[in-house]
Amino acid sequence: MVLRQFVLQTILLMLILVTPVWSTMPSARIGNNLVKLEVATTPEQIERGLMYRTSLAPDSGMVFIFHPARPVKFWMYHTLIPLDMCFVYQGRIVKIFENVQPCHSEDPRQCPTYPQEDPGINVTEVIEVAGGYAKSHGIKEGDKVTYELDIKQ
Repeated sequence: MVLRQFVLQTILLMLILVTPVWSTMPSARIGNNLVKLEVATTPEQIERGLMYRTSLAPDSGMVFIFHPARPVKFWMYHTLIPLDMCFVYQGRIVKIFENVQPCHSEDPRQCPTYPQEDPGINVTEVIEVAGGYAKSHGIKEGDKVTYELDIKQ
């Protein structure tokens, strides 16, 4: 089952990378919720994430892909809106940081990381959604996460 989930996620990543942007809209299904996703795969995209955004559309967010899995930490440097961070390992949410507030410091060393402990949380993906989304939609640690790709022609 774990291998099957990994293969599906790898295929999703490959499709995202080779399909024209205008024709794809990846989503994550978390319980009964469908979240439309922007995708961050390169180091530059992962570092920028949702910085400088003033809002997120309803039922939308960003997925950060880490294949192979590795420990990661996130921060809110130059992020302007509160976020929920869902740390995912092989198709299950292993940790949620809810309603994480923006860091207003111009010194990134003054911004806390999530988690604070080293080396971080081992993940295959991290999904960020608007602050409060997880609680208001009943999303919790242990929930299954699957990815879908809607190809429009």
